[in-house]
Amino acid sequence: MDPVFALAIGALGLAFGSFLNVCIYRMPLGLSIVWPNSACPHCKKSIQFYDNIPVLSWLILRGRCRNCRAAISSRYIVVELLSGALFAACYGHFGLTLAMAKYCVFGFLLLGLIFTDAETFLLPDKLTLTGLAAGIVFSLFVPVNDLASQLFSGMIPLPLTSDLSWHFFSLLDSVLGAVVGASFIYGAGAIYLRARGVEGMGFGDVKLMAMIGAFLGTRLTVFTLFAASVAGAAFGVWTLAVVWMKRVQRRRERFHESARAARSHAWASAAIALRHHQMPFGVFLGGMALVALFFGNQFMHWYWGLL
Repeated sequence: MDPVFALAIGALGLAFGSFLNVCIYRMPLGLSIVWPNSACPHCKKSIQFYDNIPVLSWLILRGRCRNCRAAISSRYIVVELLSGALFAACYGHFGLTLAMAKYCVFGFLLLGLIFTDAETFLLPDKLTLTGLAAGIVFSLFVPVNDLASQLFSGMIPLPLTSDLSWHFFSLLDSVLGAVVGASFIYGAGAIYLRARGVEGMGFGDVKLMAMIGAFLGTRLTVFTLFAASVAGAAFGVWTLAVVWMKRVQRRRERFHESARAARSHAWASAAIALRHHQMPFGVFLGGMALVALFFGNQFMHWYWGLL
């Protein structure tokens, strides 16, 4: 890996991260991401170009607006740093290739969706549907090489050259991954709705998984679903435990209950609270998709080696 190229691509990622912050803030509000220029959400004054330099401006201003001194969320510098690191990681993993460009785009979209879902519980169509289209188009130039190409390449007679044949199967792999990802989330949501009477999965999650499937193919899409389910369940258990412990302590201090009674009442209260707690599952889907991008194939090879 050429360090000069790595720094340049990382700097490009920082710039894209700065733009991504605009998308995260404006898209849920239905605002244009192009016009007007960036402005402080508190005093509404335009941000000058020298205060809009990725990472450096936030550090120099110590996370505050130059005009009104209102606090600027640390999310801005976190997104910029993650975007820069992700672009550099894609270069290190794929080299200076079209695959690097494909997965830089993928990572850019995932970061935007993760942080938007974490803040607003929304997954904007401008990111998910754009990503779905981009993943399918990229499959024509960067081979997905997944289940369809391995299972059907000898079964579907194509009057095509071998060069055109891989384009067809790569496209088929991308579409199949999108269908599998979207169908699984849609089916899980429908089952949850029938069983519990409340919506468990939104259509934003369905579109997100379609996008992930289009980029990664079926196998890594299944890996993403499994890993996100485990991570989401672990987070839910951790949240329940934290709420339960806090309520046990509160009941003992306020009502002077015995430890046993406090634990019993607090458990019932925490279970009711968690039932109505909205969890941004897109955060786990997007995060595990990034894990799948860099480590999914290694995990799959290790897992199959155990069987």
